[in-house]
Amino acid sequence: MMDYHCLYRLLFFRRIIPISGIISRFAVNFADATLSLYFRYCGLSKSTVDLDDNQTTLHIWASNHRRSNKPNLVLIHGFGGNSKWQFVLQIRQLTSDFNVYIPDLVFFGESYSTRSDRSVKFQAKCVCDGLKKMKVDKFSVYAISYGGFVGYRMAEVEEEMVEKLVIVSSGIVCKHDRKVEHVKKIGRSVVDLLVAKTPEDLRMLCRMSIHKCDIGRWIPDFFLWGFIAVECCRKEKEELVEELLTDQPEDVDLPVLTQETLLIWGEKDTVFPLDWAYQLQRHLGKKSRLEIIRNVGHAANFEAPYSLNRYITTFLLGSSKLQI
Repeated sequence: MMDYHCLYRLLFFRRIIPISGIISRFAVNFADATLSLYFRYCGLSKSTVDLDDNQTTLHIWASNHRRSNKPNLVLIHGFGGNSKWQFVLQIRQLTSDFNVYIPDLVFFGESYSTRSDRSVKFQAKCVCDGLKKMKVDKFSVYAISYGGFVGYRMAEVEEEMVEKLVIVSSGIVCKHDRKVEHVKKIGRSVVDLLVAKTPEDLRMLCRMSIHKCDIGRWIPDFFLWGFIAVECCRKEKEELVEELLTDQPEDVDLPVLTQETLLIWGEKDTVFPLDWAYQLQRHLGKKSRLEIIRNVGHAANFEAPYSLNRYITTFLLGSSKLQI
């Protein structure tokens, strides 16, 4: 017969584990709600756009009052949470200079599709179609990491809509064999890092992305478990990563864009090393230029948001906005 004390402890821990899960989810949901309030404070509101395919819904944060004396700027996020988490340190400044539009890519945040297409071109088409629905006909794009792949395709397929392009730390020009070689150097499953299953996966991603400090070591496990628990569309995100890693025809015949393009890279980026930036600049030719932020890793949007904003604003608006 089972000892009554053992039975009591077993029942106690069965109750505690679900409670700890609820607490961790609450902490992340509370943080996300706080970010939503901050975005509203910065003059943005969230719109839901149903695309014409009747299978895709896009959520876009947009400036409440579009002003004709401000250019339009579309921000495209990468992996690692939704758009709010990635642009929170930049959004206040950018909304003062631009009419800002920040979509959650399909399968991120509340954006979703029942279609099976996981390609970057599909993501690009969804963003452009969503902006058309909002009557945004001309805009520049600022895109980071995975978002850079999407932004590049937006500039390709909607040449008349995209005026200028800013790409930050994105391995667009990398060929398949080089991708495979780089993944081997990382020594971990890229899918597990980008669609984390454990707190250690998230900490590893932080260590790879942020050069100046190991921020992951200071974040408690319960919060990281909560971040993992609330992440939606995990299977679809894994498929997005796998699609990105496969050998694509576009990798061989990457088009040269007609738009002026600014490339910004962290000097210490280990996710997409600096030599990839030079390779992309050579591919784009004379209409591109490269700026390197010293002593910064892959996540320049966290490590150097003010420097990033300065480069973006100066490039898009001219020298009159040099000082931030």
